[in-house]
Amino acid sequence: MTQSTQQKQTGQAWNTTAYAANGRFVADMAFGVVDWLDPKPGERILDLGCGDGVLTQRLAATGAILTGVDSSPAMLAAAHSLGLNVVERKATELAFENAFDAVFSNAALHWIHKTGQPALLQGVHRALVPGGRFVAEMGGIGNIASIRVALQSVLKRYGIDAETQADSFYPSPKAYGALLADAGFRVERMELIPRPTPLPNGMESWLTTFRNGVLDLLAPSDKSDVLHEVTELLAHVLRDSDGAWTADYVRLRFISIAE
Repeated sequence: MTQSTQQKQTGQAWNTTAYAANGRFVADMAFGVVDWLDPKPGERILDLGCGDGVLTQRLAATGAILTGVDSSPAMLAAAHSLGLNVVERKATELAFENAFDAVFSNAALHWIHKTGQPALLQGVHRALVPGGRFVAEMGGIGNIASIRVALQSVLKRYGIDAETQADSFYPSPKAYGALLADAGFRVERMELIPRPTPLPNGMESWLTTFRNGVLDLLAPSDKSDVLHEVTELLAHVLRDSDGAWTADYVRLRFISIAE
């Protein structure tokens, strides 16, 4: 394991170099959820799952006072290099109390297994002042459905359950609204948003960045064969006649208030 790679509790591994090259769209396409957050100068905001801090830095530029939290030391090192205030902590083990006016999260909550969601949301609720807002975007029901089906189909022959190993959580609005309510939140606004996402570096780069925790379970001699077969399957639905790839993303975005 290199210094820039950290195994997460979800079974996914993050490499900061690969993420910067192949995953920058995660921050670049967050303008919608940032608009919903509407950060104000002087507000205390917790960025939950801040990653390498690129989006956190943009939020801080509004004059809000940002604190970033992530479980990956490598990602946090990248965020710290931007001059950000960041803390290493699992999302399910937040230790803040009445410390923030808002909690923000982009593309992080779906990496927490369903069984960990109550602890996560209770920690967010504790971290907020009464009436504080929790604004987030995550993968929703139907997210990357084609990619997941292709991986599941191919990896089954190798004795790997791709869905179980990826350990991702893509809920419906009704299901996540119920979890928020159980944690003491009132949902003010929630939308399920299909968001076809261009992959300028292609599908194989996406797979090795966002599903390496699954692919690394393969023998090295099998990995290239699996990548080839999965990308060939997906080419029929996610690659256009010019060779450009588009992933079938679906986002769940919400504003909720701590009561």
